[in-house]
This record gives sequence, structure tokens and C-alpha cells, in this order.
Amino acid sequence: MRYVGRVVRVTAIDPATGTEVISVGDAGHGVEALKRLAARKLMYVLKRRRAKELAARKEGGETA
Repeated sequence: MRYVGRVVRVTAIDPATGTEVISVGDAGHGVEALKRLAARKLMYVLKRRRAKELAARKEGGETA
């Protein structure tokens, strides 16, 4: 977490894939709320990436 005035920049990294996301939030919110926001964004990005990979496999004719 990096504080810049009234704004906090939160970085979340998935250790398995190395995927990194950055969320920005109001410093007035609690630390736990900002962590949850970053974790939710990371889960969203991972799910979206997985869905794209599965769709690409289907188009390529591979079976999952």
C-alpha cells in the first residue's frame, strides 16, 4: 500500500501466476476495505483471463 495524500494505491499479486493488479482508493476508507477491493479486482482479472483461455481452446478445437 502506498499513500499519496488522500489516495491509497494498493497492489495485489497472485503468486501462482504472477498477475498483478493495482487499485486506487480513498485513504479515509479502512485498510481492510482497501485490501478487499484489491483482492476482488485480482479475482475478477484472473477469472476473465481464465475464461478467455478456455474460449481460445474451444475455438482451436481442443477439449478441456
